[in-house]
Amino acid sequence: MSILGTIIIGFLAGLIARWVTPGNHHPRGFILTTVLGIVGAVVATWLGQRIGWYGPTDGANFIGAIVGAVIILLGWNQLARRT
Repeated sequence: MSILGTIIIGFLAGLIARWVTPGNHHPRGFILTTVLGIVGAVVATWLGQRIGWYGPTDGANFIGAIVGAVIILLGWNQLARRT
């Protein structure tokens, strides 16, 4: 259930991040949206552990996954704009 739960949370976080982030260069499709949310959760966990918000065994929550996905999506938009 944890892998399926991660995929569902990642997909929802990716959808919300795509919805709140301005720009036209969003990744399309179920798989890219899910990967965006999962990578966003990983980035939020890493950043939160470096800042001191999470302990070494803690992970980002749903809001953290959305924030991480928005950070990834803003970077994606910057790279897509240059090409």
